[in-house]
Amino acid sequence: MNKKIIILGYMGSGKSIVGRFLSEKTEIPFVDLDEYIEEKQQKSIKNIFETKGEIYFRKLEHQYLNELLNLNQEMIISLGGGTPCYANNHLHFEKDNIESFYLNTSIKTLSNRLKTEIDNRPLLNNTEDDLETFIAKHLFDRSYFYNKAKHKIKTDNKSIEEITLEIKNTLI
Repeated sequence: MNKKIIILGYMGSGKSIVGRFLSEKTEIPFVDLDEYIEEKQQKSIKNIFETKGEIYFRKLEHQYLNELLNLNQEMIISLGGGTPCYANNHLHFEKDNIESFYLNTSIKTLSNRLKTEIDNRPLLNNTEDDLETFIAKHLFDRSYFYNKAKHKIKTDNKSIEEITLEIKNTLI
């Protein structure tokens, strides 16, 4: 089974942009799980959430993650922020052929990045908390799953290049 590099973390932590940049630097194919789901379903994540609900989405997410992990090719996969927290998806991080990286980003940084994206993020639309409180509660709930990653990278005040180099150096 070919090696898979999984990038995980909260929404806004930079998973997709780091995954794409790492792909350019390593020439390993990159797949953004959310984009993969949208392509397979011919619907946006927002539309899936609105029409079918979160549970249906989480089942799709699990199905397509397994599909990607079972492909016999090396690849970099960025997960959705909630992917590790459902359907025991975090157990994949323990497998020998998987290198998983948690992009650990502070609540303040996440809040600053996400405040302009609330309309495009289904989970942020349905909260009565202010953004920082919502993120803090969510991170508290998700940290157990995120911390199952084999590698943790603090991303605050680091460029995409620095984070990518840290991942590359770990893989060597």
